[in-house]
This record gives sequence, C-alpha cells and structure tokens, in this order.
Amino acid sequence: MIRPITTDDIAAILALAVSSGLFPPDATDDVGAVLAASLAGESGPDHVWLTDDDGGPVGVAYYAPERLTEGTWNLYMLAIHPDRQRQGRGTALVRHVEHALAARGARLLLIETSGLGSFEQTRAFYRALGYDEEARIREFYKAGDDKVVFRKLLGAPRHT
Repeated sequence: MIRPITTDDIAAILALAVSSGLFPPDATDDVGAVLAASLAGESGPDHVWLTDDDGGPVGVAYYAPERLTEGTWNLYMLAIHPDRQRQGRGTALVRHVEHALAARGARLLLIETSGLGSFEQTRAFYRALGYDEEARIREFYKAGDDKVVFRKLLGAPRHT
C-alpha cells in the first residue's frame, strides 16, 4: 500500500536508505534532516515523501518541484528494500508519483542517478519506465562517478 510517510516511519526509512545501497550509513543524518524538515512542513507542502507499506516501509519515494520552473519536478529518492526488489514495487511508486504529478498539471519529471557500473540496473529500470537519459555530468559525485539525469514528459507539452 502506497501512503504518505509519517514521523513513525523515520527510523525505518533511514534504515531502508542504507540497506538499498543508495546512501552510506554516515549520510543518514542528511537524509534524516531533509525528511524531518519535510514532515514538519518546513519545506513546503510540495515536498512529498511516500512509502510502500507492507507490514512496515519496504519502499520510499521523495519528490519535489524544481524551483524557478513551470511544472518541472524532481524524484530525489527512490529506494526499495533489497528483499523486496524485482516485485514491481519501484515501478508502482514511480507510476504513483507520475500520476499524482500529472493530475496537478506537472509537465516534466527529472531523476538523477550515478553513472557507476554498479548503477546500470538502476539506469535500465528508468529507461524501461520510459525515461530518456538527458544529461551526464562527468565526475560529479566524485572522481570517476558521473551524475546521469533522466527526464520524462508527463503530459502533452503546453505552449503559451
């Protein structure tokens, strides 16, 4: 069941971020701070955290608008517990985000990930969902680790 995250989920979400391999244990303070600020309403109502709850959080998605744009959003985090991967949970979370954004008139969703070989499965996942690789910023995260940006139009382009 996909639902909004609550304060009761914070510890499980931080553990999920580490177990998924997205973040090292020493980065959970940063993730926790962003999550806590969002739950406290400090980030504004458009910062959305969702979980796939199956007896507890087994997946997480976090998305928010891109500042100074019209209808452009970022999916900042998508993680599924390793024991629950390849069950359609990541696809369900992404599709949920896409539908929620399309319903509010958003036009573009961006997703960034690592260019390391160990992230090829992640990049293939986004391609399979219809995302196009839009940009690659070499050496972004650290030497030898590019940032790869994917994009997807969510609705018909609007011309003004």
